[in-house]
Amino acid sequence: MGERVINTNEVVEIRAEIPEGHKHLRTRLVLSDGEELVLQEATVAAMVRAYIDIKTHPQKTEVELKGRRLFEQKEGFAEWQLVEGE
Repeated sequence: MGERVINTNEVVEIRAEIPEGHKHLRTRLVLSDGEELVLQEATVAAMVRAYIDIKTHPQKTEVELKGRRLFEQKEGFAEWQLVEGE
């Protein structure tokens, strides 16, 4: 599967909400072609962490987060996490 860049002008709506009966945020991107992408809170949080890490670091230009199953994690965190690559 090739890389796809979603340009800002393709995004017609972003909706962030906690759906009824859920505890975590979901973020929905609606694209001009009608496609909808729904991101779970943990995914958006990982993207924000990566963004802040790069934008606030004087030299970093890249961060790689990889999905990993963690057998020991903080309380309230899922086993599957996007963490900085090694």
